[in-house]
Amino acid sequence: MSTNEIAGPANVIGSKKRLPPEVSILGVLIGIAIVFEILGWIFVGDSFLANKQRLSIIILQVSVIGIIAVGVTQVIITAGVDLSSGSVVGLAAMVAASLAQTSANPRAVYPALTDMSPIWAILAGLGVGLLAGIVNGSLVARTKIPPFIATLGMMVSARGLAKWYTLGQPVALLDDSFTWFGKSFNILGFPLPLPVIIFLLVAVICHIALTYTRYGKFTYAIGANPQAARVSGINIGGHLIKVYAIAGLLSGLAGVMTAARAASGQPGMGVAYELDAIAAAVIGGTSLSGGVGRITGTVIGTIILGVLTSGFTFLKVGAYYQEIIKGIIIVAAVIIDQHRQNKRKKA
Repeated sequence: MSTNEIAGPANVIGSKKRLPPEVSILGVLIGIAIVFEILGWIFVGDSFLANKQRLSIIILQVSVIGIIAVGVTQVIITAGVDLSSGSVVGLAAMVAASLAQTSANPRAVYPALTDMSPIWAILAGLGVGLLAGIVNGSLVARTKIPPFIATLGMMVSARGLAKWYTLGQPVALLDDSFTWFGKSFNILGFPLPLPVIIFLLVAVICHIALTYTRYGKFTYAIGANPQAARVSGINIGGHLIKVYAIAGLLSGLAGVMTAARAASGQPGMGVAYELDAIAAAVIGGTSLSGGVGRITGTVIGTIILGVLTSGFTFLKVGAYYQEIIKGIIIVAAVIIDQHRQNKRKKA
């Protein structure tokens, strides 16, 4: 079997022509937004959707999770999982922030390296994420341990390293040239944060890679049927390392963006981000069984999470209740995914 015959996303889902799954997910997003709009007028006496500032906050909040979710989606398509992304965000944020400090800080982590170009801090954060991803991928591909265990170990280790790096102390007084990457710009009268622009660029690039390149075909083939992929001549181990490395790199990018937005680095940054990223991918139609998923669906799933969080806050729903409802939605998304898988198997 040649590489041209390897199943892509359309082949994995089925040969019949049908509407893209993103259409139904988009319908859910629109429905949720309309419900919050109606409830807003009933209980708050204000519009949920007509507030530009609120919409800007929503897309800013989801941008970091979205960057992580794009990488996590690719891992899940291979029938894997990445539990380490949130901890990698925290570690990358600490390392990047430590190299972005000004000489005005009397307690700089590296006094001799203050006032440097922000490019070094960015590259350091990306490097941390890339290294973590390579380690994850190597553990999964070379030792054959389950991805859950491999990335769980990285999750604990990366969080420990983030705390050890400065002995639990935050990294503050960052250079303005670095924090610029977390700022917003007015585009046609709408405040658009730079992290959102980066998120969209990352999503577009990864969507093209998954849909139109050999990398994408191999990723779907491994998740759909690893035995068939191996017979087809795919280097499964090498490809899995690439997929996890990309996921780690994007987690590192998210860490840099988080530090730039907060103008500081803190060991607790990124806590539970991996769960939100996985939830966004599953809500967006990515199957935990592997072989099915699209970046466009993940983007919509990420926005759904942002709208839910902002909507509950708008309606003054308590934080505890928000977590309960979010958990129910995640479980419901997994149940729906399992139902789809069973129907597909029967077909």
